[in-house]
Amino acid sequence: MDDINRPETEITNENVNFETRINLTPLLDHVNAIKKEIETVIVGQHKMVDQLLVAILSNGHVLLEGVPGVAKTITAKLLAKTLNIGFSRIQFTPDLMPSDILGTSIFNLKSSEFEFKKGPIFSNLILIDEINRAPAKTQAALFEVMEERQITIDGSGYKLETPFLVIATQNPIEQEGTYRLPEAQLDRFLFKITIDYPKLNEEILIIQREHLLQDHGKLEAIQTLLSSAEINQYQALVKQIRVEQNLLEYIARIVVNTRENAFLYLGASPRASIAILNASKGFAAIRGRDFVTPEDIKEAAIPVLQHRVIVAPEREMEGITSSEIIKQIIETVEIPR
Repeated sequence: MDDINRPETEITNENVNFETRINLTPLLDHVNAIKKEIETVIVGQHKMVDQLLVAILSNGHVLLEGVPGVAKTITAKLLAKTLNIGFSRIQFTPDLMPSDILGTSIFNLKSSEFEFKKGPIFSNLILIDEINRAPAKTQAALFEVMEERQITIDGSGYKLETPFLVIATQNPIEQEGTYRLPEAQLDRFLFKITIDYPKLNEEILIIQREHLLQDHGKLEAIQTLLSSAEINQYQALVKQIRVEQNLLEYIARIVVNTRENAFLYLGASPRASIAILNASKGFAAIRGRDFVTPEDIKEAAIPVLQHRVIVAPEREMEGITSSEIIKQIIETVEIPR
């Protein structure tokens, strides 16, 4: 009788373990609904949309890089339209000052006191268009707010409401009138997403949709699907996704290899390791899993690392890119079994 009852006990234990797993169904429903809304306007670019959603779930900022006209700005606007949160768009220009972003203190004649007038950064989702067109002092104004989600002005600290996410765009080709982002600034972006040209069939579909659109705006029919409370809830949920010890070691090996690679002048910092961890949890979540696999880590590694490392000058002259080197590193590091 004991032998007969033992399998039943094992099944019960498995059921208990299964019931304690994270319920990702509401998250997946929202993710799929947002994808469907974005796809009504954006043709292709499925990988980019997945990475943007992972960035939101991982509470990370995104740098969108691509030539003009590949829908960087419209994608950020579409994403903002599907979210019921505050949205600000800041056009970076060479004459933009830090106070134009953060805000400034103004003297109130009635109260005879200075009052702080908040700048456009005080919102939930910030679209910074052409981030590399503003000078270094304006870019530096983003350091504190992107890392700590707070602003210190005139000795007073101002906490920003959650969620707080920055999506910045830049054009990698045109260099006139631009200011290269410093490494400290790049390191604050969870992902650098490179947007390529569409394929022929996608280009035809883009033209067809634009022809049928007539006078209707692209954003008019987009539905709002996700509130700030739900975003905060899903971000907390994603943090609970399980990662085995051998996968933590796998992340560490990949990052340490960037510091030891002869093709790289500068390797990735521990912040990159944490970014890969958080992003891999996000990829697992949008795939409907409450545990991370090596494939999630591989998918996260390139967008997390490609802007945090510097290619050695002699290799850069040969045309080797950081993403190619990272792919080689991933292939050489042994996958945990």
